[in-house]
Amino acid sequence: MHEYSIVQNLLDQCEENAVANGAKKVTKVVVKIGVMSGVESQLLRTAFDTFKEETMCEEAEFIINIQPVIICCNECNRESVLDKNEFCCPHCSSTSVTVIDGEDMYLMQLELE
Repeated sequence: MHEYSIVQNLLDQCEENAVANGAKKVTKVVVKIGVMSGVESQLLRTAFDTFKEETMCEEAEFIINIQPVIICCNECNRESVLDKNEFCCPHCSSTSVTVIDGEDMYLMQLELE
């Protein structure tokens, strides 16, 4: 389960930001997970709840936003959200597309006290 190591890094990042801003605790953590990131959101939530004890995030609300795959067609230059794992443009049917979002996980927001 690589979600455990991801959460360990996330908690470290949260604490570094909290200390750098003079906060005593983190009250909210918001992350964005792309559907193609390979991160299982439920396992991430479980890992966060397990490892947040005795950290500055102990009382933090954990919010996960799921990011769908967004592509840009290299033929017609239109952006589209993919509903299925069919990497072709829904407008012109070209398979020459570039993924522009939905492959990564990001820390989007922290609320500190």
